[in-house]
Amino acid sequence: MKLNITKSGIVLSDELKKAAMAANSLLHSGNGAGNDFLGWVGLPSSIDKAQIDAINSCASALRAKADVVICIGIGGSYLGAKAVLDAMSNPFELLRSERKNPIVLFAGQNISEDYMAELLEAVQNHSIATIVISKSGTTTEPAIAFRIIKEEIEKRYGKEEAKSRIVAITDKARGALKTLATNEGYTTFVIPDDVGGRFSVLTPVGLLPLAVGGVDIEALVAGACAMEKATAEEVPFEENLAAQYAAVRYSLYTSGKKVEILGSYEPKLQNISEWWKQLYGESEGKEGKGIFPASVTLTADLHSMGQYIQEGERTLFETIISVEKPKYEVKVEADDANLDGLNFLAGKRLHEINKMAELGVQLAHIDGGVPNILIEIPTINETAIGELLYFFEKACGISGYMIDVNPFNQPGVEAYKKNMFALLDKPGYEEESKAIKARL
Repeated sequence: MKLNITKSGIVLSDELKKAAMAANSLLHSGNGAGNDFLGWVGLPSSIDKAQIDAINSCASALRAKADVVICIGIGGSYLGAKAVLDAMSNPFELLRSERKNPIVLFAGQNISEDYMAELLEAVQNHSIATIVISKSGTTTEPAIAFRIIKEEIEKRYGKEEAKSRIVAITDKARGALKTLATNEGYTTFVIPDDVGGRFSVLTPVGLLPLAVGGVDIEALVAGACAMEKATAEEVPFEENLAAQYAAVRYSLYTSGKKVEILGSYEPKLQNISEWWKQLYGESEGKEGKGIFPASVTLTADLHSMGQYIQEGERTLFETIISVEKPKYEVKVEADDANLDGLNFLAGKRLHEINKMAELGVQLAHIDGGVPNILIEIPTINETAIGELLYFFEKACGISGYMIDVNPFNQPGVEAYKKNMFALLDKPGYEEESKAIKARL
């Protein structure tokens, strides 16, 4: 992986470089805020073959029983798996008459009645199993979804068979889901106490759904291991990509760039941006601080957001994930009539055209006052995606410490829950219910 910051318009001072490296050291020493949630820092290198084998074995059992596996979770309990699965999958796989891998669908990331009804309808003629992911088992959205999906599985197969079709990823010792899983005899995997949800993609939270979907999780972890080593405390700033990215972001932020747009010219990476938005938004956005994370999928969004990026308020910068080599080769052929005027592209690969679009947009946006950071990965495969995931995680931790917030808590997330529970008349919220209903 390469990081090109030459077009960012930023010259980094020695003080800023030292600050980034000091923040990186805090992640390794455990002396910074939120140090109870630093298990992700050394996570890739701690995953041994026995853990990989256990996850792959469970995935094989689910694959043998079901052609649709419903993964239930919200936030970090689903975004990472969804992002990597989309990156590694053929988006048109559902059109094939035969599939090697089960379809992995997601539930519990919303409370939409239509979504759940249509999901249940869609799987009526399919054999199903589920992976439920929740530390507590009481988070509203996934808990509702699990109650409904569990009932569907038990109704179809009976309670005994259902036990082999339900896998719980939860706390190691306590919580509603852990208690249920123990009582029912579900296969379980542990969400580590020291890894927060948005950093959990390389735990069973992400690895089991990915293994079910046919992703080579061993290669994914190997890529993350390589980036863990490449961004270690002892790696100097000039070679430490995570520290460089964090330092450039901090410099741009303090110069008035409050919005970062993550984009790619490969649509398979669209949900990497969704995962990244939670990672950075939930980690940095507190105490009135933080860069607002946004995303675009290019070139499509050049025909919607392109105008604003080019000429709108100059409070944003772009980070582009660029892919050096595609998997396939498709060329533009010559046409005798040439009514569309595209014969000048005859013989060129789509990737070459896409790259020139990428370069042309970069130059236009820089000319328009939008600093650009370029992240280059060699291709879209498990190793490269593993590197990318850990790179963003490490840079996120550094960035949070640089703006002096705790990157590993999310106190603001609780505000909506209190209001929702009061409006739903949840026991224990009687006074809040009266107050909020009076306001409405």
